[in-house]
Order: sequence, then structure tokens, then C-alpha cells
Amino acid sequence: MKDNKLVGRYYKICFLILSVLLAISCKKSFLDVVPDNVATIDNAFTSKTEAEKYLFTCYSYLPVDYDPTYNVGLSASDEVFVLDPTNNIRSTNVLRLNYGDQNTSDPIANFMTGGRDGIASYKAIRDCNIFLENVSNLSKVPDLDIDTRNRWIAEAQFLKAFYHFVMFRAYGAIPVIDKNLPINASIEEVYVKRQPVDSVVNYIANLLDMAAVNLPASITNISSELGRITKPAALGLKAKLLVTAASPLFNGNSDYGSFRNKDGVALFNPAYSVEKWQRAVDACKAAIDLCAAQSIQLYTFPAQTIPLSTTTMTQMSIRNAMSEPWNNELVWGSTSGVNWGCTFLQRCGIGQFDFNNAVASKTGGHPLLGPTIKMAKMFYTKNGVPIDEDRTLDFSNIAALRVATHDERFNVKEGETTARLNFDREPRYYADLGFDRGIWYMANSPSKSDENTFWLMARGSELSQSSPVPIAGFYMKKTVNWHMDWNTLTYPPYPYPEMRLADLYLLYAEALNEVQGPTADVYDYVNRIRARAGLATVESSWTNYSKNPSKYTTKDGMRSIIQRERCIELCFEGHRFWDLLRWKTAAQELSGNITGWVVSGQTPELYYREVSFLSRHFVSPRDYLWPIQENDLLVNPNLVQNPNW
Repeated sequence: MKDNKLVGRYYKICFLILSVLLAISCKKSFLDVVPDNVATIDNAFTSKTEAEKYLFTCYSYLPVDYDPTYNVGLSASDEVFVLDPTNNIRSTNVLRLNYGDQNTSDPIANFMTGGRDGIASYKAIRDCNIFLENVSNLSKVPDLDIDTRNRWIAEAQFLKAFYHFVMFRAYGAIPVIDKNLPINASIEEVYVKRQPVDSVVNYIANLLDMAAVNLPASITNISSELGRITKPAALGLKAKLLVTAASPLFNGNSDYGSFRNKDGVALFNPAYSVEKWQRAVDACKAAIDLCAAQSIQLYTFPAQTIPLSTTTMTQMSIRNAMSEPWNNELVWGSTSGVNWGCTFLQRCGIGQFDFNNAVASKTGGHPLLGPTIKMAKMFYTKNGVPIDEDRTLDFSNIAALRVATHDERFNVKEGETTARLNFDREPRYYADLGFDRGIWYMANSPSKSDENTFWLMARGSELSQSSPVPIAGFYMKKTVNWHMDWNTLTYPPYPYPEMRLADLYLLYAEALNEVQGPTADVYDYVNRIRARAGLATVESSWTNYSKNPSKYTTKDGMRSIIQRERCIELCFEGHRFWDLLRWKTAAQELSGNITGWVVSGQTPELYYREVSFLSRHFVSPRDYLWPIQENDLLVNPNLVQNPNW
């Protein structure tokens, strides 16, 4: 083993070199920092123009969530699946997490250093610190006015908080890097330690509070600043942070009660605190109130020149809450990778419904990634309750065949045969999922009418089979912009919804239920989302249709309802995996068989058979926290590994 002094010198040299180098971003949607290829900090802050380039580099580390092969929240959950991603999409990406490939030597989605498609959070934080140190110095950037200076500082503070948050939700206790180390820093200072979870949370929350003071309430220069951080985004992230911190993984979790730094400092507080939930309630309400003041509201699809059915209008309100560019529900839309990643995400979601233009190259084979049967089962019945709770509808045989009637023509192609699972479902099922014989309304639908629109054939060697059907037989319809055009192969871009108002409503309802139990406000905020989705209230649906009619009257029951609402409402938006971790339900939800239909079957009888593709295993409690790379532990003797890795 190397001498500790040599290791210390090596670590110190590497850290100091990295702390002064300018970041070189591979994401081409942002400008490079270095003017004229001269890599000096002084040149980066000689003018407003150059300083803004450096700020854009701080933005450039934001995750490319448009790309499912980077998006852990989507692709590591139980919502979607791809068989053998090594050959079908990419080999070293988050899709391998389903196969149990996480490890300590070369971690998948390393959120500390950026390895194997994680984001380089510490490099990002280092650049944020460099920016803050220079722009906060009034002698630097002489042509920068004070209001712009304060706003840019606030943006960098938000980004710095966000990069800490990305690591916190994955690793729990992390080293907090408030300032970059000076050149003469001692070895003891260079050997950073992990801070206790509660300290990390307080640090991030305080940083967001500081940022919010000088952030704009909204973007006024929409031609050049869409995607920049606003005050609602800062308060929204604080709400998500505090709900995460109050959740079972970090609040009252005895699994990590003995987890300590090498100096004996406890990294997890095993004691449960309802005050953490109350703090989350306050943060959620503050964010919601600010959103209301800025006219951020649940999106509804506007009336069209040619009137559409109520069924289609409801579905379009649901679909477009995600994929309508810069709609009025968006709290924070990320443009990281928007010029290319958006196309990839939409190609993953598209089904070949335009039979006159059905060509394999239109989707590029990306539909190999698609929703699972488990996700399809997650949606409610048309009565607004889970399929296994509805006492009026029988879903015991989801593969039973049935022919669509005229009254069902806006959901399933009239006269066509499909599975029981696809009938009598809530509007979000038909809005979010593409399935065999399902209707798919688009802006260029024939005659612009939902009476004469597109639909899917996804069995065997049928027309839409010119490009591979997702392994389980379902498509992420929700991710596809409704103006996508087969003739020109155009996928209109939209900002990735890092946060929209529905997310905040459900976070607020969840936190309030933990503090007070099911109250009128808890029901109200869940019911607002259900109303947009064309469903009756929680109270009405459970009372009239559920086998457990009093479920919504208890804290435990309402918790279960809210968690399912989050899964349905926010599907394919990258939230579910992180929700399952913070709720400590991942051991149950992310274990077991991943199933789908037999998509090679050419007849309904052959197609609608549920088969297993993979038996997934979530190791508890190990997999609730990300592993730190072994090399980092060797270089820094003060770092400790997460338990059981």
C-alpha cells in the first residue's frame, strides 16, 4: 500500500488542479467558458459576456433527463424496461441497474465524479464556487450591473444547491463543498469528510433560501432566457428536498443507526421527527403560493377549431402537461440536451400509427424501451380506484379478449379485439400509454377530428411492426409531442419537466397527511389533480366503488392513495425511482418479475399472454444508498463507504 503522505500529496495536487481548471462541457447547447482557448480564470471574468459563458458552464452539468439511458429516475424504476440494453441501446448506462449491475469499482451513474453516465456533481460545484468567488468580488467583471450580478449569483447558488441535492438523494450523507480550497490548504483540509444527513439538508435548504431572494419570479426575456432558474424553481426544489428529508429513508430509519464517520460522528439520525414533515409542509405551501401568484396552474388543453370529444380533450390536457412546450404548469423546465435528447425520448415513446408512412427508420428502433405490464396495472379503473380494489369491475383475467364498442371509440379502435386490461380504465391510461388497438390522437390526425384518427397495430408482423415494438407491448405516448409529424420526421422539442405544479400539489398533500392525517386540504390538493384527469374525488370514488371504502379516512390509507397518485400522474417523468427509495418501499416494488405481452404473437390469442422477461432483485438495505467508488475511498482516507457495499 502506498505511503499515506504520498497519497495525500497526490490527492491534494489533483484536487487543486481540478479546482482551477475551467470545465469543458460536452453538452453543445451551452457556450464554452474559455475565451480564445486561453484557460485562465482571469480571462473568464474580464467582461459580462465572458462571465455569462462561465455561468452557462455551471448550467451545463444539469442532467440530460431527456435521454432515458441517463435518467435513473425513469429507467431504474419499474415503469419501463428494455431487454438486453447492452446490445439494444447502450452498454454502460442506467438501464443496467435493472440487471443488478451496480458495483463499487466502477459505479453506474456515479453522481460524484460523473462516471458511467452520472453527472459530475463535484466538478459542477467547483465551477459554481469559482463563479461565485469571482462575481461576488465587485472589482471583477466591471461592466456587470448590480442587479444582474445579484441574479447571476443567485442562479449559481441554486445550481450549487441542486448538485448537492442530486448527491444527497443518492448517497445520503455527503461532503459539503461550500468553498473551493486555497492553494495552501493543508492535507487535513483536503481530506474532506461526509457530513451528517441533517446537516447536508440544512445546508442545501439555506443555499436555496439565499438564492430565492434575488431570482426573478418569472422569465420575461423568453427569446433567450427560457430554462434559466426562477424563484418558483428554487422554492420548489426546497420543497422536494425537505419532503425527501422527512421521508422514511432519512427520517427515523434505524437501518443506518450505527453508520458513522471514522471519527465517530453519526451520519444518520435514527430518531423520527414529525417536525421534519411540518417543515416540508411549510416549504410546499410557500412554493405553491408563489406559483399561484405567478399564474402557474394545472394545464388544460385549449378548445380547438374543430371541436373534439370531451374524452379527447381530457386526454390532451393530461398528455400535454408534460410535452406541451413551456405550458403554464411548468415550475422548472430543463433545456439540458433539448436539441437532441428530446428527439431520443420521443422516439422511445412513439408508435407507428401512421400506416401510410410506417418506416422503421422513423423511430430508429428506440421503442425497444417501453412501459411494463406492472405500470399498466398501476392506473385506476374508470371509477378512480385501483383495478384490484374496484368492486364493480372484474380484472382478475387481464388477458381476456374483448371487442371495442362504438362508445369506446375514443380509447380503443371500434370493432377491434384487445385485452381486458385495456378497457374500463381512467383517462390517464389512454393519455399516457400507447397499446395494441389503442387510439392515438395527433395534431395531424385525419380531418383533425378524433372521430377519424390514428390507432396502433402492434402484433406480430403487422404494419406497425416495421419498427420493433417495445418488449412489453406498451409505448410511452405521454412523452411524444402531439405535433410530431411522420411525413417530415419532426419531433418538436419541449423542456424536460424537472418539476411541474402537479408534483408540488402531491408533495404538499403527502407532507400534510403525515402531520395532520387526511384533512380537507389533503383531499383538496389530490382532487385538483384527479379533476384534471377526469376522475371523481377520492372520497366519492372510494366510498362508491372500492372494496375498502374507508381507506381514505386513515393516515396509512391516504398515504397509499397519494403514493399511487404520484406514480400515475408523474409517470415517465423521472420521479418514481427516487420516490420508492425515500418511501423505503423499493425492496418490495423493485423486486420480482418484469412482465409484458408476447409481442411477436400475430393473433390476439397468441399476443395477449403475460410472460416474464427478468427476475429483478433489490438488495435491502444496501441498494437504498449509492456506492462510493473504491478509488475515492483509497485516495481520501476520511471517506467511508455506504453500508453493505
